Amino acid sequence: MKRILLFIFTNIAVMAVLTIVLNILGVDRALAQQGFSIAPLLILSLVLGFGGAIISLLISKPMAKWSTGARVIDGTEGPNERWLVDTVRRIAQAAGIGMPEVAIYEGEPNAFATGAFRNSALVAVSTGLLQSMNQEEVEGVLGHEVTHVANGDMVTMTLIQGVVNTFVIFLSRLVGTIVDRTVFRTERGVGPGYYVTVIVCQILFGLLASIIVMWFSRQREFRADRGSAQYLGSARPMINALARLGGIEPGALPESIRAMGISDRPAWMGLFASHPPIEERIAALQALGR
Repeated sequence: MKRILLFIFTNIAVMAVLTIVLNILGVDRALAQQGFSIAPLLILSLVLGFGGAIISLLISKPMAKWSTGARVIDGTEGPNERWLVDTVRRIAQAAGIGMPEVAIYEGEPNAFATGAFRNSALVAVSTGLLQSMNQEEVEGVLGHEVTHVANGDMVTMTLIQGVVNTFVIFLSRLVGTIVDRTVFRTERGVGPGYYVTVIVCQILFGLLASIIVMWFSRQREFRADRGSAQYLGSARPMINALARLGGIEPGALPESIRAMGISDRPAWMGLFASHPPIEERIAALQALGR
């Protein structure tokens, strides 16, 4: 219920902020004189911006299973699988959430959590991670992923993505309309200037939006690291797991769940990285211990 209220409030807030800003600047009145109404564009932007993000969240679990080939386990497959399921159950109980589905997928070292709801999420680890880490380190990784679920990070990232999507769609089309009407002086419908401007603005605004989303993603990773230390009663498992990850190449994840992995390949610019550097995450956990 809290997340539904948050979603509704976010939609209202986005509409209110855009309407107030445009009213203060007088943009809505100027465009109205040329026969253009902002309200339909704002509604379209909200539907497209939030609609795509929400649909992506709702289908995140089946899409993650399909794209990674993850195999859901229940602990009856063998002692290693039983240990994984029992460990996730113990951490989930400490976090106060429902038991997530547990899965294993073939790939290089990595893990992820996804799902639209805290009490029916998915936690998956790769075969490469299980082979390269001892049980204490895997336990640290599982604590990190369960914390993502407990914190509602998938919903939070969806809301943030929905907000920035709305702004990108709305502003790019608004700028396109202004350029088309004032520079190219198109009086009826839209001209080529509109489409060119929209494409250019959508690319530029999209890059700026990615910087904002990735900043939130990096802060979320620090919180998940701290959550692992809290639920396990010690920061050592997560520190050791991160140190191990620092010496190996993380496995690639599908774009839709890349930000939910335990680690990611460094971005060509730190502003676009979904995860902080390993060294910073370890230092933060060590400071927490002190």
